[in-house]
Amino acid sequence: NKDGFIKGLDYLLEAQYENGGWPQFYPLRNGYYDHITYNDGEMIGVMQLLGDISEEEETFGFVDTERKKDINRALEKGLDIILKTQVEVDGKLTVWCAQHDKETLKPAKARAYELPSLSGGESAGIVRYLMELKNPNTGVINAIECAISWFEDSKITGKKVEWIVDENREENRDRIVIDDENAEPLWARFYEIGTNKPMFVGRDGEIKDQLSEIEHERRIGYSYLKNYAQELLEKEYPEWKKSINKNSN
Repeated sequence: NKDGFIKGLDYLLEAQYENGGWPQFYPLRNGYYDHITYNDGEMIGVMQLLGDISEEEETFGFVDTERKKDINRALEKGLDIILKTQVEVDGKLTVWCAQHDKETLKPAKARAYELPSLSGGESAGIVRYLMELKNPNTGVINAIECAISWFEDSKITGKKVEWIVDENREENRDRIVIDDENAEPLWARFYEIGTNKPMFVGRDGEIKDQLSEIEHERRIGYSYLKNYAQELLEKEYPEWKKSINKNSN
């Protein structure tokens, strides 16, 4: 239904903040829902859809010229806020928080276990989006290079996440971290800004050093450690780097 699609498109364009970010919900609600939200790929998903509408004339040819202009403006503003929200630590760009304050653009708290931090998960998705951009400018290239450097420095080696059977637990299972020198690299969902230490936070909002220290319900219900950037570092970034070098020659 083309009319329904256009209504949905207009909704996404209207929901964008003037500074380029998108909130988690629109119309706006009070609370963390108003933050510029990268969590779970929210804002990046919107921008990827808008990019497809802008570029794929055959599929989205029914979208009128004026809306296409609005889409391109929205994408420009969105890219600008992505670059502005990349967190700087000690004069060096790192990655992003899962959500940023819509006014100050600083990393912001969401749910009790989602504190201001550097996000291994959401940031990998942002870098992938930036690498998909055609003819990236120097700001985009620098953002990617700095983020990749952070991912290299922040990888967790020699550890493996395993599901185990535990009949004394709800759902008869648990998730644990074990030592394994052959394990593939992992990244934490949250890193403490400044120290770059992995953070494990349960519903009490208290920062712990180990996955085992937070409650069972969060251990099995939320992803704190994962190979978020493995493909990014081993395959996607090297291929992007080759294409950039090729285009610059």
